[in-house]
Formats: sequence, structure tokens, C-alpha cells
Amino acid sequence: MSQESMTETVESTDLSQAKIIVARIQRLITTAALAAFGYGAFLTAGKGYCAGGFNGDGDVLDADGNVTDGVPQCISLTLGPSGIIYIAIAVITILAIRAVHRRANTVADAVRYLDRAAAGIVILAVASLIISYVWFSLIPIMDWDGGGTFFFPFPFGAVDVDISPMPLP
Repeated sequence: MSQESMTETVESTDLSQAKIIVARIQRLITTAALAAFGYGAFLTAGKGYCAGGFNGDGDVLDADGNVTDGVPQCISLTLGPSGIIYIAIAVITILAIRAVHRRANTVADAVRYLDRAAAGIVILAVASLIISYVWFSLIPIMDWDGGGTFFFPFPFGAVDVDISPMPLP
């Protein structure tokens, strides 16, 4: 076998292994993009509550049903995606590619790093969705009396709070 044909064989083998790794990197990036899109698209919810109301005579009522002079406050909570999850998805992707570059000694090692990162990204996005929805649904908004503190599903989701006076009829 000549030197030239040996070089072609080695280059051909190296190229096929490189194609496997590049394909997995593309798959990782696609998975990260789809997970980020899905997380952002599906993580929206809202709920609101007004502590009081109006009676038939047009009088303003507080949360206990007593006539009051002040207009009751209303609260509106809106759940949305957290920027920290987007950052985490990007960091996982970058660190996986970096680990392949620095630590993978074989194609199998490289594929394992990339596949684990893809699985981690999907798990992070799905877990963030579930945790955010469950936590958001458990916020005791009906107990709100015009003040107090709510604990939000940070860092899995972000909640916007809007407190405003109840609109008059």
C-alpha cells in the first residue's frame, strides 16, 4: 500500500467520524432551539382576583362584604418564561460542545456528552414547565387582602404582578 492510499484511508475514516460528531452537535443545537421555543410558547398563564365588589345599590364592598368608602384593589398575576432558563439552555449547549472539544477521546465519548446535554436540556425545559404551572396554580390568590407576599416559581418561570383599583361600574 502506498503512502498516498494510506493517507486517503485515514482521512476518509477521520471524516466519517467527524460527520457523526457534527451531526450530533447539530442535533444538540436543534434540540436546544426547540426546547427554548417550546418553553417560551407553552409557559403562559394568568389569574386575577378583586378583594371586594359592589352591591345592588352601587355601594363599594370590601372582601368581607361590608360597605366601605375605599375602592377595593385587584391583583392580576401573569406567568411567563424566565430568562434564566434560556441562559441555562445556552450554557448547557456551549459546555457540552466544549467538553467534546476538550475531553472526548473517542467518537463514543463525544456522542455521549452531546446526547446527555440534549437530554438535560429537554428535562430542564419540561421540568420548568411543570414546576411553574404547579407552583403558579398553588399561589393562594383568593386569600389576598390587598397586601402580603406571594412566592413565585423563580427561576423556573417569571410572574408579573399588577395591582390596580377595581374599575367602577
